[in-house]
Amino acid sequence: MTVGELALLAAHERGVDRRLVEIVTMQGWSRAMRFEETGLPWVLPSPNMPTCDTARVYPGGCLVEGTTLSEGRGTTRPFELWGAPGIDAERLARSVPIEGAVLRPVVFQPTFHKHAGRPCGGVQVHVTDVETFRPYEAYLRLLAAALEQRPDEPKWRTETYEYVTDRLAIDLLTGGPEYREAVESGQGLEDVIEAERQGEERCRRDREPFLLYRA
Repeated sequence: MTVGELALLAAHERGVDRRLVEIVTMQGWSRAMRFEETGLPWVLPSPNMPTCDTARVYPGGCLVEGTTLSEGRGTTRPFELWGAPGIDAERLARSVPIEGAVLRPVVFQPTFHKHAGRPCGGVQVHVTDVETFRPYEAYLRLLAAALEQRPDEPKWRTETYEYVTDRLAIDLLTGGPEYREAVESGQGLEDVIEAERQGEERCRRDREPFLLYRA
């Protein structure tokens, strides 16, 4: 959703009269367009969002922030490139088939942030088909596989995250404890992922009245 569409949705959820919300609509844009098709320059919204490729993996890549794994800060391709000491990169790349992306096994050494100066095994996520790649689901599966390789290391970030102190960062990022508990118990992720898919479908239905642009 665009910022304007989100504003309309937020106004509705908070009981604000829609007539009080003025949206300056865009011209020449449709929902089906990729950023490269707009002809606009990419302006970094964050130092760690250097390219469109980063943005495409970020809905899942941000989950790495809730773990003790390096999300690739201190490299030139954060969130695409991630891992930790002790991870077998080849094994990780083989263990989780991801639709719409290629996993390149890598060893990298962050210059700052988590595991700075230490060799980290991991993968670089190369998106090959933006229509079929599901970043959130992909990283749920990838993180579980990576954390399984480090059974004796802490899994989750425990420091304050985004000013929230009453829950772990991974619970905040995934919306609850279900994913963390599934990983810790080793019970598998299918129930968690099915619940996420159902939530996505509800979101698509709920947002429909507020969309200003079509494909």
